[in-house]
Amino acid sequence: MNGKNLRFEKLFSKGENAVIIAIDHGLFDGPIPGMIDLKKTIERINPLIDGVLLSPGMLKHLRSAFNFKGAPMPIVRLNWSSVYCFHWNYNDAYTVLAQTVDEAVANGAEIVLASLTLQTGSEKNDTRNVEVYSRLVNAADKLGIPVIGEYFPTHCDTISKEEMHEQVFTCCRILTELGCDMIKTFYTHDFKKVTESCPIPIFGLGADKKPTQLEALQLASDEIRDGARGVVFGRNAIQVPNPSSFQEALCNVVKNGLSPLDAVNKHKLID
Repeated sequence: MNGKNLRFEKLFSKGENAVIIAIDHGLFDGPIPGMIDLKKTIERINPLIDGVLLSPGMLKHLRSAFNFKGAPMPIVRLNWSSVYCFHWNYNDAYTVLAQTVDEAVANGAEIVLASLTLQTGSEKNDTRNVEVYSRLVNAADKLGIPVIGEYFPTHCDTISKEEMHEQVFTCCRILTELGCDMIKTFYTHDFKKVTESCPIPIFGLGADKKPTQLEALQLASDEIRDGARGVVFGRNAIQVPNPSSFQEALCNVVKNGLSPLDAVNKHKLID
């Protein structure tokens, strides 16, 4: 598994925590503010960022962001799930394959992401989702490609904090048992319990846009404090006045332990 180790160690360069910027929202939301023209969006990605999460069809259009020494690693999302289509009021989490691992690697992906939603209310659908997820994980393993497993619950915007935690706690372990190399998931009020229950790195995601950049940085700081090995931020890192400056501040918080307030002051972040 030398190839997988090389890619994994490149993401966590020199043992540092990793920062990934997600710009794959158009796969479910269509164009959103800050991500209407992805070529302009990608130009505002700070060079300190370790990886960029993309949809399957966009890597070939954004080659210039990845074709030079020191570029961030392209990470491609492989499956499509209706659970992300909040604007259509979908929550059943029907999941299909969007791109195979072979196709993603042929296009330049260095890491892939496979999502899984369980507790959909349908045993048949849960089983189907596990099948799609497991096939992707096993295919990537054969090619030496690291997999980020993403756990995303249904009704994430309406369930209680306790329900969110229990789902994340239980299902992250299930994702690990099914064979992924890293996990991306929601931060919960007892997140340390989640990170301690899985023998692989866990990324905290940014979720909804925070009212201020300080609050976004505080979320990242809390996630790292509770055992995360990095973060995956999208809206919070893009829909800000100066994305590159915020991302540099985010790297200082996640990698160097700078306090959120000091990071805001150091990088002169203004909302």
